[in-house]
Amino acid sequence: MICPVCKVDMIIVEYHDIELDMCAECKGVWFDSGELELMLQTHQAEGIGEFLEEMRNSPDAKTDEKKLKCPICGKKMDKKDVGKEPEVLIDTCDRGHGLWFDGGEVVQLSNQFSSGTAGHPDNPAVGFLEEFFGTPE
Repeated sequence: MICPVCKVDMIIVEYHDIELDMCAECKGVWFDSGELELMLQTHQAEGIGEFLEEMRNSPDAKTDEKKLKCPICGKKMDKKDVGKEPEVLIDTCDRGHGLWFDGGEVVQLSNQFSSGTAGHPDNPAVGFLEEFFGTPE
């Protein structure tokens, strides 16, 4: 799969039989449809369903940031502000193919998730996200 930002091949990172696509250049990560839910549900994170539904239903963000193309269908993705203050700007394929997080955005969102009622800082999935998808250097 090609990174929508850098236009280079991404590497596959496996976590509990879930294959995530990560760009070694920009540290962005692509979650195919259902992968983020599956990763967090693997560790019984309470409230994950409501959190993800809110994320999917959030309105399009008002931003001048360039729209990226979905690495699966090639159509421009929507920009969504998700999470609590500060909100995280993510890219979503409106055809349901998945979610794109720029480098560091996965950790920002996982920090918000782990500090809320939906998760816990000791959640192994949150720890994995923070360790593996940390802010780009």
